[in-house]
Amino acid sequence: MYMEHIAFIGTGVMGCSMAAHILEGGYPLTVYNRTRARAEELLKKGAVWADSPGEAAAGADVLISIVGYPRDVEEIYLGPGGIVEKAKSGSVLADMTTSSPSLARKIAEKAKARGVLSLDAPVSGGDLGAKNAALSIMVGGEQQAFNKILPIFQRMGKNIVLQGPSGAGQHCKMANQIVIAATMMAVSEALVYGVKAGLDPRTMLKSIESGAAGSWSLSNLVPRMLAGDFKPGFFVKHFIKDMGIALDSAKELKLKLPGLEKAEQLYRVLASMGRDELEKAAKAAASLGAPGAVEKAGFDTGLAGGGDLGTQAIFLLYAAGGV
Repeated sequence: MYMEHIAFIGTGVMGCSMAAHILEGGYPLTVYNRTRARAEELLKKGAVWADSPGEAAAGADVLISIVGYPRDVEEIYLGPGGIVEKAKSGSVLADMTTSSPSLARKIAEKAKARGVLSLDAPVSGGDLGAKNAALSIMVGGEQQAFNKILPIFQRMGKNIVLQGPSGAGQHCKMANQIVIAATMMAVSEALVYGVKAGLDPRTMLKSIESGAAGSWSLSNLVPRMLAGDFKPGFFVKHFIKDMGIALDSAKELKLKLPGLEKAEQLYRVLASMGRDELEKAAKAAASLGAPGAVEKAGFDTGLAGGGDLGTQAIFLLYAAGGV
């Protein structure tokens, strides 16, 4: 049976797991990442290395990307010798980066002019969703392209929905990030309140996560907060990028989103914190309630600042009284 040749660009925190699921499905896989070392695990499993995104695109029936920022997306897709220029006619491109809706439409237009189909397909579910092939995938683009790539998406996710034309997947992801932004503030406030009030936070969590207040963030990120685990499943710096895109899109739609504006402000404060400030915040978090209620975080020696932590680290800002 013919198996489409897949190219995968971006093998970072999430991309490595996503690409591994495709490889496990028996698809021939070519990979490219700015830092080759992060692709070594996939290469050992049988993936083939490409020296550039354009080279990867040239031999692929389907190309998938998940990189850092909209500027990275624009560079690899629309730059000289890039993906759109090198992709073969009839192939399907799917950018799974959280990026700009307007950029998604621009890429789709340029690709269509060359006989190539393009989808925007950002994801939600973080590192756990990527590892467990349980991502929610929000897709924008043509039905024909969606139908062709759906079996490959099903290697990576569970909830896969075509939202509408090009850009619709990104707009849906913006709505997702707006919910998460407000939720992360609420989760941190509830946790600080409960601990200061003398509640055992783990016992508190058992009650509230199964009721009306329940959420993915509450069930999955609060245990990390309590364990002093602020490693990135999703980087603070990337979340700030997402919130910025959502705020820009809201302005285009003539909307004001005060909750999102406040969340972005707080995450920018967190990102500006250096190692010494973060150590002090971790100490403050560990002394909030009864001994052991919150474990003191330890940080990797190479940590540059708050932007390199996971989004659950917003709890540190609340614990230190920095809101």
